[in-house]
Amino acid sequence: MKLKNNTLNQAIKFALATTTAGLFISGSAIAADEQSEVKVNKNVEKIAVVGTRSAPRSIGDSPVPIDIIGGEELEKSGNTDMLELLKGSVPSFNVHQNPISDAASLVRPANLRGLPSDSTLVLLNGKRRHRASVIAFLGGGINDGAQGADISVIPSIAIKQVEVLRDGAAAQYGSDAIAGVMNFQLKDASEGGKFEVRKGQYFEGDGDTTQISGNVGLPFTDSGFANLSFQYKTADATSRSVQRPDAAGFAAAGVPDVSSLAQVWGAPEVDDDISLFGNVGLDLTNNSQFYMFGNYSERDVRGGFYYRNPHTRSGVYSNDDGATLLVADLTDDMSGNCPTISITDGNVLDDPAYVNGVANNPDCFAFNEMIPGGFTPNFGGNITDTSLTIGTKGEFTDGFMKDVLYDLSGTVGLNESRYFIYNTVNASLGPDTPRDFSPGKYEQLEKNFNLDLSKGYDFGLAYDVNVAGGLEWHEETFTVISGDEASYTAGPLTAQGFGIGSNGFPGFKPSQAGEFSRRNYAAFVDVEAPFTEDFLMGLALRFEDYDSFGSTTNYKLMAQYHVTEDLNIRGSISTGFRAPTVGQANVSNVQTNLSDGVLRDSALLPPTNPVAVQLGGTELQPEESQSYTFGAVYTIGDLFLTVDYYNIQVEDRISQSEKITLSQADKDTLSAAGVPNVEGLAQVSFFTNDFDTTTQGVDVVANYTADILGGSSTFSLAYNWNETEVTKFSDITGEFKVKRLEEDLPNHRATLTWAQQWESISAFTRLNYYGEYQGVHVDYDATAKTADASVTLDAEITYFVNDSISFSVGAQNLLDQDAEKLDFQDATGIPNNNWGGKYYETSPYGINGGFYYAKATYTF
Repeated sequence: MKLKNNTLNQAIKFALATTTAGLFISGSAIAADEQSEVKVNKNVEKIAVVGTRSAPRSIGDSPVPIDIIGGEELEKSGNTDMLELLKGSVPSFNVHQNPISDAASLVRPANLRGLPSDSTLVLLNGKRRHRASVIAFLGGGINDGAQGADISVIPSIAIKQVEVLRDGAAAQYGSDAIAGVMNFQLKDASEGGKFEVRKGQYFEGDGDTTQISGNVGLPFTDSGFANLSFQYKTADATSRSVQRPDAAGFAAAGVPDVSSLAQVWGAPEVDDDISLFGNVGLDLTNNSQFYMFGNYSERDVRGGFYYRNPHTRSGVYSNDDGATLLVADLTDDMSGNCPTISITDGNVLDDPAYVNGVANNPDCFAFNEMIPGGFTPNFGGNITDTSLTIGTKGEFTDGFMKDVLYDLSGTVGLNESRYFIYNTVNASLGPDTPRDFSPGKYEQLEKNFNLDLSKGYDFGLAYDVNVAGGLEWHEETFTVISGDEASYTAGPLTAQGFGIGSNGFPGFKPSQAGEFSRRNYAAFVDVEAPFTEDFLMGLALRFEDYDSFGSTTNYKLMAQYHVTEDLNIRGSISTGFRAPTVGQANVSNVQTNLSDGVLRDSALLPPTNPVAVQLGGTELQPEESQSYTFGAVYTIGDLFLTVDYYNIQVEDRISQSEKITLSQADKDTLSAAGVPNVEGLAQVSFFTNDFDTTTQGVDVVANYTADILGGSSTFSLAYNWNETEVTKFSDITGEFKVKRLEEDLPNHRATLTWAQQWESISAFTRLNYYGEYQGVHVDYDATAKTADASVTLDAEITYFVNDSISFSVGAQNLLDQDAEKLDFQDATGIPNNNWGGKYYETSPYGINGGFYYAKATYTF
């Protein structure tokens, strides 16, 4: 029986709904002030390191918009994934669950301000974080081809606060900061700690999730700290599916071994997800400090893929869309006299020609003998992530560098993704094929060295003018490691039309394997000048040189003016860039995707491959951006309000091209040029700089504290309006992808939060509003529609037994708001997709429904 029918489940949901009824609810980027374990401290000032190279400043005095989310707020969300935690706190941050999306299921890409995941720079303790080795080959429009950092490895229990700079900052931090910057500050306490156990599942009774996490602060001699954190997590898969009509038809016709649910739409299984983070600091002298931080993280992920129909799947069962069966002659001299078998009904196994000519003929073979009911591959991988940063910072106390602050550091980061595909075949091997394969491995290695210098100079202004500068060296290496031989080899049945390699994700051949590297260095200067006590201006310049495509220079000009004691206005104008990743420039891959409702294999080629060049591919160049923001900060009493408008124009955006079907003329031309295996290609795609976009929007953040209901209350409202327009594109991008870029994300997103604290009880409630968005299923334009706006409710109640022990119950999507359901094609009631889904997968809050949990916390 599903747990949603259990008495305990109903009691928890009733208790949560009753307790939170009547509350104004939901989340904001500055939702709740920092909280002690028992009591809210309403007077904590939000101080940010990101966005400036002078002394850290209050977010209210920053000339650019910054959100700060405290570690306590993150831990109230009930989710165990950092991506989901941030989505609940930053309205302009979106992430999809990608139920069937190739490698994007392993490392989910996210969007800040409607731009892809690799347009947001991720920092850890202010240092550049390496990107993931996973490239989102099926990234669903906006993230199609993105290669961003893997934020999900960062456990919330390790975080002191997250700083979100909502402004272009490439002139300050380099490539990838077009949409903004996210800086994760690790805890740095030298004593105390926390141990937490959390258990939850979806209202549907699946997706059981267990998380055990801990944090401890230790002294590191008398002058330092060692703060250590761990998180261990497992999560069962979910399913929001119905039986596919074609699979149901086979079962009704008597075909054996048809799965009761041939294709599953839901969250993948996550097993042995472990993250270890450490943060160490040591005072060397009164004016210098040594620091070191890093992580080791690993997880196994396994999810579903598309069902292979036993009558129509090309390269395995048929090569003419199910008109005739694909039959192999197993004799050495092709003397088997294997018949041509027309598929005329729902069960070819009953056809006498099949029974006599194949099933009872040892010289002939069809995969219907081995796998009569079709098959559904499972795609998965092992993701390993490691990093280490070592540095020293302080102040020179004598000589010509006297009073200069310095920060010298080195960072190395490695992300590895070993892919696996289960329950599939290498059809060219015929009856000798294995069923499970390891198609290969990607590695992303990055090294950074930084020298930052800054000093305040007295030029007779209101305060010292801060002048900062520095140098940075960066090396990025993307490595492709070939898979096991069976995953890519061309078996003996290749010449008879059977597909090569593990079906769904063919392995990387030794010829595809290799190591691809790029180096770049940068020099930058950053000046902040307080002309008066009320007027501050800043200027940043950055020169960056890449050994692949050359150099780029970018600037940022920002200002803030205090109109009154309570009101100040701020703004910035900047240029930026995003360099193509080494992976995007060199990777090749074969994907299985739906094209016009038909399952096809498509080859992703490097843009300089002869096939790609034939179709318009060229060597990748960096994206270039121009952005500006203008806003105001208003503070009166306990009310804090910010309103900011932004406009981001990006030229020559990098993304994966449309899947291009090769005509016979294309194939003939390429064959004449000596390109091998052209006849085996159905579609190709490649990375390209093909389109320009303009993204604009408004962020509103309000925070209010008061003492009501016998306790301390914090109310927070955050609203984002975001709109992207594709201003230039060609057929290489295609109209449907343009539509996805412009319409897949809600234009309007808002959260409203009430955090309430009494002596021994706290309550946290969040109301999430998602505006209309484009519902898309199976990445196929015939299924697209405008989905309705929706509201979801999150809530958590905590009881503090004493200063050390607390218990919490909570829920995400407490009212179990469904995602937009799929329409029907016509009055016959046949689903418009025929692939077994129930909901449009672009739902901004996922397709799994409500999730409830309980947790116990011990603080020491």
